[in-house]
Amino acid sequence: MSKQLSQIKQPIQEDLNEFNQLFKSTLTSKVSLLNTISKYVVKTKGKQVRPLFVLLTAKMIGEINRNTYIASSLIELMHTATLVHDDIVDDAQKRRGAFSINALWKNKIAVLVGDFLLSRSLLLAIDEKQFDQLENLSEAVKAMSEGELMQIEKARKLDITEDIYFKIIKAKTASLIKASCKAGAMSVTNDEAIIKQFGEIGENIGIAFQIKDDLFDYGTTTTGKAVGIDIKEKKMTLPLIYTLNHVDGKTKRSIIRTIKKHNLNKEKVNEVIDIVKKSGGMEYAGTVMKDYAQRAIEDLQDVPESEAKQSFIDLIHFTINRNR
Repeated sequence: MSKQLSQIKQPIQEDLNEFNQLFKSTLTSKVSLLNTISKYVVKTKGKQVRPLFVLLTAKMIGEINRNTYIASSLIELMHTATLVHDDIVDDAQKRRGAFSINALWKNKIAVLVGDFLLSRSLLLAIDEKQFDQLENLSEAVKAMSEGELMQIEKARKLDITEDIYFKIIKAKTASLIKASCKAGAMSVTNDEAIIKQFGEIGENIGIAFQIKDDLFDYGTTTTGKAVGIDIKEKKMTLPLIYTLNHVDGKTKRSIIRTIKKHNLNKEKVNEVIDIVKKSGGMEYAGTVMKDYAQRAIEDLQDVPESEAKQSFIDLIHFTINRNR
């Protein structure tokens, strides 16, 4: 059974408080509207999984210091910026159970808030002369953008294979968790082998994280999130790809026809979801997800035992067992 997030945070609770103070300070502005929205961002902050990976990585292999807090803030600023922009692109009205920024302040302001968060991340790295962290973060953002665009491109043709799927999610999701683990390592060591090792661990966690998100689309838990959104957006996720490769030709053509022409028809989308469930697509995706999480855990074998290491492992389990 997965531990609660509050238990996972215990070895770094004081460090997490330090990070939150720094993160909050980076959001201040001379513009009152920005300050109002920034307070809302802090109030509705999520689980902060990525900063947790930064801090726990650093504590496992060294001593958390100011560079670690800066690295955590860089990651969280960039992550928040991308979420704000994602909500605009998706016309999402809610985020983490609260109204999205674009829902409350409209798209124009939300775009500018996302840009502000992006600029604060860049300036924090420059002000603190954290150029290696800036490079790490910039590589992640480049990969995220390319991954999202690749997914949109493939959605038009519906010609995605498992290989392409993994290429997309490595870029669009895993890249930032990879950057988080690398950032934590970089803040406490110059050992390139260790930094590379934790980058690979983060990538495997990120892949498992995205597959879990894919499974939510088929109503695996009571998340409050509408099911079938990926199908409506013509996103070819792992459960669906598996299904298309394992059903008969007639069923496959019917599924593709629904995705291409009837993706907004709730009844037909639900029929596709039912086929995916019956075909074993969800079980297959769940097995692959657990395999990537296990790879990440096995790559920690050489790291000395500690509370931070156990919490890091617990956080991996949390990412694949979470309810939303």
